[in-house]
Amino acid sequence: MSLAAANQSQLIRSSQKDEFYRTFLRNSTNEAVQTVAGSRRWLDWRREVELLSDLAYYGLTTFSGYQTLGEEYVNIVQVDPTERRVPSRARRGLFVLLHAYFPYLVDKVLVCLENQLESGQERRRRRAAPERWWSLESWLRRGTQRAVGQLSEPQRGACAAAVSVLHQGLTLLRRLHAAVFYISGSFYHLSKRAAGIRYLRVAALSRDDGTIRSSYRLLGTLSLLQLLATVCLQFNSFRQKQRARQEWKLYRSLSPQRAHTSGPAAASCILCLEDRRHSTCTPCGHLFCWECITEWCNTKAECPLCREKLQPHRLVYLRNLG
Repeated sequence: MSLAAANQSQLIRSSQKDEFYRTFLRNSTNEAVQTVAGSRRWLDWRREVELLSDLAYYGLTTFSGYQTLGEEYVNIVQVDPTERRVPSRARRGLFVLLHAYFPYLVDKVLVCLENQLESGQERRRRRAAPERWWSLESWLRRGTQRAVGQLSEPQRGACAAAVSVLHQGLTLLRRLHAAVFYISGSFYHLSKRAAGIRYLRVAALSRDDGTIRSSYRLLGTLSLLQLLATVCLQFNSFRQKQRARQEWKLYRSLSPQRAHTSGPAAASCILCLEDRRHSTCTPCGHLFCWECITEWCNTKAECPLCREKLQPHRLVYLRNLG
């Protein structure tokens, strides 16, 4: 029986089946670890347990040269870019690392960066809990603490904005890759595209294959248009925020209401540690400079003091208060 390129529906069904069995293995492993080690240690190592479960699943199937349960379900096989040989062990190992370990590592790094950048001053005053020196999280936290400690306050703000943009960029990249997959019909996962792993189906060519591919191409085109509209809206929102920020800085520099208050009555803003200018009140009742709290809300929609969630449109500018 001849081999033909797998179409989009087969790749999606295979991935969904693999996700089902991965989730089942994760849940079973989590229950076993929680029963043996206790809930507290399980919570500390939950992400690592799930990572080991994923590595075990792909290690026993793809890396060992066997079909995954999803691939067996739809009767497809992996091939290298030449579509004449099965992928080499190095190529399969690269896929397993990129598919299972790389997302875990990126998430850990971004979370550590966000935690260190969101409130560096408060975290320096707060005594950190003892950590295990041999855990990846503790190594990353110490590394980010040293790196962030060498940055000034404006640099910290720029880095926090860059981390937020990186989060959004990864989401847009996944959406773009999904749209390209719908159109081209290959590489459902970014990790398989990076490793160059394609699929062939062990079945006769179906009459519906052309219809299926055409339908997915239409879906991919619509997805690209939606993604383009999303990017344009986000870019326009970013330009408006930048313009408003520049106008506010110009207004503050030209405003005669510069805070020249002296003595103990002069209130200070905990974000800039200077005399409060153009006082603004959050819904929870705390006061900050208008520019400080609006810039804070651009990266974290919560009060810097009490961590109560807030929306920027609920900030109240207090006139004649200083």
